[in-house]
Amino acid sequence: MSKSPIFLLLFAMMINLPMQAQNTEPPFLKYTNSKWVDSVMKTLTPDERIAQLIMVAAYSNRGEEHRQEILKLINEQKIGGLIFFQGDPESQVKLMNEYQEASKVPLLGAIDAEWGLGMRLDNTISYPFQMALGAIQDEDLLYELGTEVARQIRRTGLHLNFAPVVDVNNNPNNPVINYRSFGEDKYNVARKATAYMRGMQDGQLLTTAKHFPGHGDTDTDSHYALPQINHPVVRLDSLELYPFKEILKAGIGGVMVAHLNIPALDSTGVPSTLSKPIITGLLKEELGFEGLIVTDAMNMKGVTEGNEPGVVDKDAILAGNDLLEFTVEVPKAISEIRKAINQRLISQKEIDARVRKILAVKQWVGLNNYKPIETKEIMRELNTPEAIYLNRRLAEASLTVLKNDNNTIPVQGLDSLRIASVSFGTMKKTAFQETLELYAGITHFNLPVNASEIMVKTLQDQLQNYDLVISGIHDFSKFPRNTLRLNEDVLQLIKDLASKENSIFAFFKNPYVLNKIDGIEDSAGLLVAYQDSPETQEVAAQLIFGGIGANGKLPVSVGEKFKAGDGLEVKGGIRFSYTVPEAAGMDSEILHTRIDSLMNLAMEMKATPGAQILVARDQKVIFHKAYGTHSYFDTITVKKDDIYDLASVTKISTSMAALMKLYEQGKFNLDGTLADHLPSFRKSNKANIPFYDILTHQARFQPWIPFWKDTFKKDGSYKRKTFKETASENYPIKIKEGMYLHKDYPDKIVKAIRDSPLREKKEYVYSDFFFILAPRVVESRTNLEFPEFLQENFYDPLGATSVGFNPQLPLYKIVPTEHDFLFRQQPIHGTVHDEGAIMLGGVSGHAGLFANANDLAKLLQMYLNGGEYGGREYLEQETLEKFTKTTFPDSENHRALGFDKPYYNDKGESRNTAQDASAASFGHTGFTGIMVWMDPETDLLYIFLSNRVNPTRDNHRLYSLNTRTEIHQVLYDAIKQE
Repeated sequence: MSKSPIFLLLFAMMINLPMQAQNTEPPFLKYTNSKWVDSVMKTLTPDERIAQLIMVAAYSNRGEEHRQEILKLINEQKIGGLIFFQGDPESQVKLMNEYQEASKVPLLGAIDAEWGLGMRLDNTISYPFQMALGAIQDEDLLYELGTEVARQIRRTGLHLNFAPVVDVNNNPNNPVINYRSFGEDKYNVARKATAYMRGMQDGQLLTTAKHFPGHGDTDTDSHYALPQINHPVVRLDSLELYPFKEILKAGIGGVMVAHLNIPALDSTGVPSTLSKPIITGLLKEELGFEGLIVTDAMNMKGVTEGNEPGVVDKDAILAGNDLLEFTVEVPKAISEIRKAINQRLISQKEIDARVRKILAVKQWVGLNNYKPIETKEIMRELNTPEAIYLNRRLAEASLTVLKNDNNTIPVQGLDSLRIASVSFGTMKKTAFQETLELYAGITHFNLPVNASEIMVKTLQDQLQNYDLVISGIHDFSKFPRNTLRLNEDVLQLIKDLASKENSIFAFFKNPYVLNKIDGIEDSAGLLVAYQDSPETQEVAAQLIFGGIGANGKLPVSVGEKFKAGDGLEVKGGIRFSYTVPEAAGMDSEILHTRIDSLMNLAMEMKATPGAQILVARDQKVIFHKAYGTHSYFDTITVKKDDIYDLASVTKISTSMAALMKLYEQGKFNLDGTLADHLPSFRKSNKANIPFYDILTHQARFQPWIPFWKDTFKKDGSYKRKTFKETASENYPIKIKEGMYLHKDYPDKIVKAIRDSPLREKKEYVYSDFFFILAPRVVESRTNLEFPEFLQENFYDPLGATSVGFNPQLPLYKIVPTEHDFLFRQQPIHGTVHDEGAIMLGGVSGHAGLFANANDLAKLLQMYLNGGEYGGREYLEQETLEKFTKTTFPDSENHRALGFDKPYYNDKGESRNTAQDASAASFGHTGFTGIMVWMDPETDLLYIFLSNRVNPTRDNHRLYSLNTRTEIHQVLYDAIKQE
């Protein structure tokens, strides 16, 4: 055929390009003349061959009538394929198996799953939209996405994905491509699309580049009308066609043609789907594409308007398409194509060549050896931990920081900041806000899209009291379209906040929308997350506090505010990230199933009413769950932010933290004695015992003294001047309502310790004595009260807001302990369980600390990190190593300085930890049912918080079941071997 001037121009431009690497052929073409294809061709009638070119829409959620319609088309018309839309995986597989059984030739199954099965099927994963993927700087991650999407689609019995979108979205007002594009940079689009395609095709899933020759620069949706693109050939060739040419070179199997009117390529005004100059002339002849050419859906108004069903399908075949997607009237289409053959508008040989191409695809995907797809375990096999982890990695990698004045991100100086968060566009607490509060104490506010002027003014006044305002701008629509619903009052508040130096904005919308918000570019911190999902909200919050970093680049320009390619690198990893076990090389299934099983058993056996368990590895929190109820007699379920009485874990969370700090400051000497710090001990039998012995529990101290018993007379009444029913200056220590202890009684406790006899033999005997005295030792070397010293030096800068003595929280946030029938004669709820600690005003170095697992983990992770957390050094690594190693390794004393260590029996088995815990590991347990353990060799942190003493301390089932250490071992079993 003669070529038009347009294509001669294109050809001339192409031959003058530098030599390129040899193109990769579409992978299925090698089968077009195979024995299997030959054998199938011999069985097909002329009309059945035409039917192979037709793919109809199928749904797995439309019931029996639709099922019968599809079966009729298969049985009577012998269609070649199905494209599945809405439904669920199990139903789809069952239907596809039935349809395949009914079909003479195996059916080619397709789906339009640009961002994974979640685009079409319920209860499956939706990966980030392509615009978010366009921000990612690691193409290998796109390849990995492709292989995973291929695995999932093949698992549901399908073979062809109508993806990726390779349109260059250079029109912000594009209503149909937009966020479905990798962006406006043709090179970026080509790289990302090619990586994604290669992953899918390496997973034996055929793909189609769409929407040829480029749907990016239009403001019309081809679902509803025919868009027109008026660019000249030179522009189309250099921009719109560039990614298509690149992905064709890379060996993509298919191309989908769009419904577009492009006068420069076809002056007749017909949709590109029906244009022979565009499909045959440009795509096949000029670009040399020999793969599968597919129409966009043939029910869209961009092609149906003014065209008769059936006839329009025939015209699409005449134009050069191989496969008709979403044919509406199949018998009419077959009839019209047969008529065109008879009229010699197209030859049977040309039809046969296209049929062979379809059959070759079927052989390439394995349909020549078709087997039904198993439905058993399909949901578990689709939503694997690895697939879920990939989704999170993609969300993290897409995060794009556009502003970071004065290194506002990650937030530092938590102890000096009053922080507020605002979620714009919602009245409910968001996942973004819930994640933010994992890092620091934050006051949350919400403002709806149509907030009144009074609501806006009230919030504006409230925010004046905060040093840092972190805002999330939300969309909460299924798709991040280029729309903005916030009213003018809300927009003005955003502008005002952005003008201040203390503002950080996380943008969970289409980046184009930034151009519709005046002044947001002035904010100190601005990050774009591209869409509004739980994953993007969580990772954005983690970025703000340094749990993760960011290196995304903006894939599109935003007016004059930001340009494509903008994006600042922010390093993370200074605080916890919250993720899945696979992120730390651990197995989700092992962790969740076995820990759940052990906890369920413990609760069934009444070993504890409930628990919090937190596991972190490599500073990643990969398991954090709450189990059960506060007690056996109520229905208050344990929440992850409820606080527990830590009992003896107080020792390593208060006393040891303070003493290690003083040790570094030269204010505490391990060779020193109690007498060096407490003058009243200078003439005691404990005056010359060094702290090395005291902290390893071999100082010959008595294990404990039941101080509370000394308040009673022999007749059971209280001694004179011990308690009063009302608080006063002389009776300030609250034991319970109506019971206040004399102010001097703590001194009596110290005197009792001082005057107590020493044990005869120097050996390991666990004792609380020194840790009761520790606050006085600390206060003797500082100008601060013990709690104040700890808050100032540790808890406040760590953002450990729930850690402290005498909690001031509603009781429903505090897990109760024992019903005390001996001393307080009431259930213990909201105050310390230990009698000695309550007699010390709830503040002691041996017991009395409360915390939730997440905040306690910050302190313990700092220990595990060698003294550093959140970009701040709290202690020196040498100090931690000194205090956490076995102090007297050649003796039978296994303890470190204040910390517990693995305790081995004669067979070399640990009696108090997981069997696989390293000798370098350290931790502590608590009487109320607590265990915390750190292992520097595996960078593993384990926290088990429970209230096994509820309702009585006589319940030892937690010990007999060995629940805590059994769970500890599960963590090591879950570590994947590298």
